Amino acid sequence: MQLRFLGLFQVSLLFMFAKFKVMKKIFIGVDVSKLKLDFCNYQDGQFCKEEVVTNHSSAIKSHLESILKDTSKEKVLICAEYTGQYIYPLSCVCKDLELDLWIENPVQIKFRSGMQRGKNDKLDARKIAIYAQRFEDQASLFSMPEDAIQNLKQLVSERDMLVCDRAKYKGQLTDQRDFMNQQIYTKKHKRLSQLIQNLNQAIKQIEDQIQSIIDNDETLSKQHYLLCSIDGVGERTSLKMILETNAFRDFKDPRKFCCHAGVAPFSYTSGSSVRSKRKVSKRADKSIKALLHMAALSASKTNGDLGHYYNRKVAEGKNKMTVLNAIRAKLVLRMFAVIKNEKMYIQNYINPLSVS
Repeated sequence: MQLRFLGLFQVSLLFMFAKFKVMKKIFIGVDVSKLKLDFCNYQDGQFCKEEVVTNHSSAIKSHLESILKDTSKEKVLICAEYTGQYIYPLSCVCKDLELDLWIENPVQIKFRSGMQRGKNDKLDARKIAIYAQRFEDQASLFSMPEDAIQNLKQLVSERDMLVCDRAKYKGQLTDQRDFMNQQIYTKKHKRLSQLIQNLNQAIKQIEDQIQSIIDNDETLSKQHYLLCSIDGVGERTSLKMILETNAFRDFKDPRKFCCHAGVAPFSYTSGSSVRSKRKVSKRADKSIKALLHMAALSASKTNGDLGHYYNRKVAEGKNKMTVLNAIRAKLVLRMFAVIKNEKMYIQNYINPLSVS
């Protein structure tokens, strides 16, 4: 019995030693801004090196290579907050140097870092480095999306900006017709019409470029085709789903994506006084949620099963927005299903295994 205990103890020590070997030694917190990056090295409970580097690939690479002279890349974990396109140079350098990069949601870092008095970039870099060390076991390493996905994201962002500007100018034409001098309005109408025409041309060029990228990529083309086979899902919703999920690589569970899109309802109760109804969280990606809402509205007006579901639930007295939210979730489940099965959506599908 005593020998057996010693054997188990030795095995546990070996396991702990193996786990210790793969753990990181240097945690680098990076506060990313448009013009500069604040680096903070955190090692053995101390801040070892703090530097400010311009947000350019060559400067970032030079700084990280100087760190790697004294240690191996396997012992380094770099953590940064997600700041949109400003993290692109850092992510490219980490890919070239094969360094582990963890890009975390800023909200997670803020609420897990405790109370902080004062704020500056140096303190933020320290906070990120400490966060990386404390929650190393929960790190989700970042991997660069494919070139097609990155190009599509840039094009879609530009298209959305131009569409927003076009709507603003169109609103000026219709809303101010009866509320200003006719001569001034005529000249204004001419100028805005020219702007709208130019925007239409630019939007058409971007959309053609988007379609060309999709057609030339087998995976994107197939996924786009499968998603559009679902009632209510159009080209914009399909494209947004592909980009948001990185061609369905970053999300495997549709329920987790429902949480990400603000579709999943959560309970709000506390003690005996707080008894709120289940409701969706406001911490969500509003852009994909808006497109899912439009898709749900479209599906609710069809003669398919979702249209019948909507009419039946409303007739039962259910709140219309609650029913639409349920349809949003159903659409997400169907989109993940057609991608997983690599088959088009079939109305009124009957599982052959359920037929006796």
